[in-house]
Amino acid sequence: MSQATFGDDEELFGEAANEMREDVESSLADGWDALPDADDVWETDADNVLGVLNGLKTALDSGDAEDHLRDAKKWFTMGQRADAFEDADDLEEEIGDLEEAIGSISEAGEQVGDLTSTIPALRGTLEDAGPSDADDNENEADADDEDDE
Repeated sequence: MSQATFGDDEELFGEAANEMREDVESSLADGWDALPDADDVWETDADNVLGVLNGLKTALDSGDAEDHLRDAKKWFTMGQRADAFEDADDLEEEIGDLEEAIGSISEAGEQVGDLTSTIPALRGTLEDAGPSDADDNENEADADDEDDE
């Protein structure tokens, strides 16, 4: 292999390493962009708790963020194994941050999902709790009889 060819290989490897880093950065940016907006998670226009929970459950969808994270991890891993990155600590940290954000959103979505299925049953339990309407009518009639005496 001639010296000129070796020099060209180094230049090509450097270009490939830069492109790999750009791919990781681009996938991370797309991942962050795919996460729900903070206002969508915070604000609501629902009329009741179940409406709020359903809206929140919908807002807590991380969309394509997981796919973008996977792409970032794929290119990052490839670049690391090829020893293509001079300094990749920032990429590794951002991958971890995005992964943590997606995990938090997913966990919150599961909790909201649990509440969404629990709240209607709780409402029914509370509506059925206590004396029945017939008992209430009897108690009112007894109180009226006592007033007549």
